[in-house]
Amino acid sequence: MARTENDTWDLATSVGVTATMVAAARAAASRQPNPIISDPYAAPLVCAAGVDFFARLARGDLEYSDLGSAWIAEFFAVRAHFFDQFFPASTSAGIQQAVIVGSGLDSRVYRLAWPADVVVYEIDQPAVLEFKSSTLAGLGARPAAELRTVAADLRQDWPAALREAGFDSSRPSAWMLEGLMIGYLPGDAQNRMLDDITALSAPGSRLIADHLPRGAQSIGALMEALGETWRQYGLDADFSGLTYTHERNDAEDYLQTHGWVTSSSELSDLLQAAGVPAGDMDTSPNGQGAIKYLLAARTAR
Repeated sequence: MARTENDTWDLATSVGVTATMVAAARAAASRQPNPIISDPYAAPLVCAAGVDFFARLARGDLEYSDLGSAWIAEFFAVRAHFFDQFFPASTSAGIQQAVIVGSGLDSRVYRLAWPADVVVYEIDQPAVLEFKSSTLAGLGARPAAELRTVAADLRQDWPAALREAGFDSSRPSAWMLEGLMIGYLPGDAQNRMLDDITALSAPGSRLIADHLPRGAQSIGALMEALGETWRQYGLDADFSGLTYTHERNDAEDYLQTHGWVTSSSELSDLLQAAGVPAGDMDTSPNGQGAIKYLLAARTAR
């Protein structure tokens, strides 16, 4: 389904279903012997989201290896492993504001250990935030930090909504952008998001993200191919047209020229750090290796 300028979604439609897909992969990875991540909330959230195909994968009624795509669970486990280390490191350095941008079915505010004085802001579509909050409350889950949800579209004026929720741009903050800058935003919206984050970030702020560098191959074709294959096994969702092809800034280059110091990693680095073999993942720029991973620290305004 092609994206439109002001489209909206829940976790069973449009780009929202990719959040359900990723959570199903985390659920599958969490069931493995000696898992590198543990996300006890992934499976119940996926099962409640209403996409039966992903619910079966989350429960283990169906395995990714049955679909010829065993790499899916390993890839998203390695990505989650990399991102999971960010907030503990940031709060240990004294940062007391955390912002998860496009939070989807992220459950880190529930499953990570947080200092008592930290406030976590989650930004996403209203339907997504309401679903996650009510589902987890129904499970008896409680946030491990003070959680403030910010119902806003990243293509609109989300900074105003974030400030209204209590965010203080004069204090350092920790920003997580997981799975956003790989084509799911129009080019101008991605560029504007980086402008806004920079304007909101006091010196000492930190950021973690994955992104497609300028000129990298789009993941749209990969998503469409997965969707076509999985449709044979009962997936009732359209993965075509989920990504935008508009020109955008290279995220790392942009940050470096706007007061951030960055370090970059590739998929092979994440695999090595997690002790996971590449298996049938394509670590080249023509496959999953096209996506880069960066850490950034704000040095000046």
